[in-house]
Amino acid sequence: MMDMESAIEKIKIWFRFVPREGWFPQDTEGLWATRLDVDTACVQNTPFLQDGVAEGDVVRFRTDADGLHWAVERISSSGNCTIRVVPVPTGPLGRSAQAVRQRLSTFGLDGEAFSDDFPMVAFTVPSGTDYAGIKALLAQGQEEGWWHFEVGCGTDEWWNA
Repeated sequence: MMDMESAIEKIKIWFRFVPREGWFPQDTEGLWATRLDVDTACVQNTPFLQDGVAEGDVVRFRTDADGLHWAVERISSSGNCTIRVVPVPTGPLGRSAQAVRQRLSTFGLDGEAFSDDFPMVAFTVPSGTDYAGIKALLAQGQEEGWWHFEVGCGTDEWWNA
């Protein structure tokens, strides 16, 4: 009998974007995804660099001559949001990605750290989460010098909270 898990094909979907000044020099990011069809896949991790997409979103991709799968468009939203938080090195949290995760864990969020050298934490914020509470904490943390943050992908529900 075939294991259903092995029937699910994980692929890497590549996104191309214009690098931001003063940010990372990369102009691509690869995200793991589950193939749904010949040219669609569901994103399975939180983007660190790519804006406009969140974990669980479905994207259409094109496969190039080298076998790389390049995102063409997002075709459906999961309702999830993406936020990124970078601790201020001289602030009360220091360079601790773990301290950032602990502060946001009260909302049931668990983020992934970019690297030890750059402790940015990317979070997937599920639909139905306490958006107003998260936004208030993010704003408080920025005002008090804990971190800087950005919303990489927000929904109407997020922006209206």
